[in-house]
Amino acid sequence: MSRVLSVVKAPLITEKSTLVSEAGQLVFRVDPHATKKEIRTAVEKLFDCKVAAVRTANCLGKRRRYGRVMGRKPQWKKAYVTLAEGDPAELLEKV
Repeated sequence: MSRVLSVVKAPLITEKSTLVSEAGQLVFRVDPHATKKEIRTAVEKLFDCKVAAVRTANCLGKRRRYGRVMGRKPQWKKAYVTLAEGDPAELLEKV
């Protein structure tokens, strides 16, 4: 169970994710080393639903200035999880 909790870190709440949620998808910030199969099983266990598909995107860290030194924020990964047709719509509102 601990690996399940470490795969899915947090839901992403942005304008794009709310538009995508109308199509039956959820967007999560996930562990950068997690595979699509691990993400699928983690979401199915956490929310008790059926996942139809998982798409992932690696996001590069932005460059930031720390005083005189240029630094970089850490890279992260997000996952677009498409739910199966029979799943309830109130699951999208729960996240």
